[in-house]
Amino acid sequence: MAAEMGIVRKILISYAYVGLWIFLSSTVILFNKFILDKKLYNWPFPISLTMIHMAFCSVLAFALVGVFKIVKPVGMTKKIYVSSVIPISALYCLSLWLSNSAYIYLSVSFIQMLKALMPVAVYSIGVLLKKESFSSKTMTNMVGISVGVGIAAYGEALFNTLGVMLQLGAVVFEATRLVLIQILLTANGITLNPITTLYYVAPCCFVFLCIPWAIVEYPVLIASSSFYLDFKLFSANCLCAFLLNLAVFLLVGKTSALTMNVAGVVKDWILIAISWSVIKDRVTGVNLIGYFLAFLGVCFYNHLKLQLFNAKQSEKRVLDGEKEANSLLEESPHAQSEGNHDTGFGDRNV
Repeated sequence: MAAEMGIVRKILISYAYVGLWIFLSSTVILFNKFILDKKLYNWPFPISLTMIHMAFCSVLAFALVGVFKIVKPVGMTKKIYVSSVIPISALYCLSLWLSNSAYIYLSVSFIQMLKALMPVAVYSIGVLLKKESFSSKTMTNMVGISVGVGIAAYGEALFNTLGVMLQLGAVVFEATRLVLIQILLTANGITLNPITTLYYVAPCCFVFLCIPWAIVEYPVLIASSSFYLDFKLFSANCLCAFLLNLAVFLLVGKTSALTMNVAGVVKDWILIAISWSVIKDRVTGVNLIGYFLAFLGVCFYNHLKLQLFNAKQSEKRVLDGEKEANSLLEESPHAQSEGNHDTGFGDRNV
């Protein structure tokens, strides 16, 4: 009975983490849309908003990692930082900049539909950079997702070419960043969680963003006599963004990255429903048909990932079992005697 209650408790806690992540992720997306959309709050400065996020998150991440030691830093060297973190930071700030810019031109629902192309981009770039092995089965699935998104785009009532290009650019940069993390950091034994990512990456992103900000947005902000920064509004927005990173940290730490991918599909449907019912964005039948096809493709992709994950876990358990058996044999006096005789290591034990 106690074991069953423990299992139920773990399941409920996992669902709570998933629910928290979906809530905060949806909140940040809708919050950013509210600030940047010209028809809502009308503050169309995506670089400035991203810089504010990076500055806020840098300070809090430094406090958690460097001051209060709640999260341990990783073994980062100057060489790894220059060769790995800096290029990853450049891709990250480009992804955030373009993604936030897309909210000015596109509806929340259509942006979520375009984000369904993320597995396609990650897999394609992984194959190009030889991180993923080519599979005709997987590529067929990627084509299916692309066709579904294409149908959704065809049915979009408020299609905007610039907005689509911005969001597709954000997807490409984010996918490249994810692949490079595996190549540059994981290969060096460096694993960053969402908090340590902000600790190392956010300050670098802020510096990178200063360049386009000084050229594109700073002159406009200075020339605008009506410019006003609502401290309470932007503080709440930044806090939501930081809490989202904490939620990712908890969700991945207590469950898995695959769980977050599956939860992301649920979140997309929730945002499409909110975009249609609350924000009153127009969602057409062709939109939904196309996205449903893409949704099926993404679900199948996650299913393949789950199978691969289970296969690796089974292989790991077999290897662990073999290691344990070998360890028991080595600890046996009879085995030690035979081992010393066969290998010639007897002198070492004298």
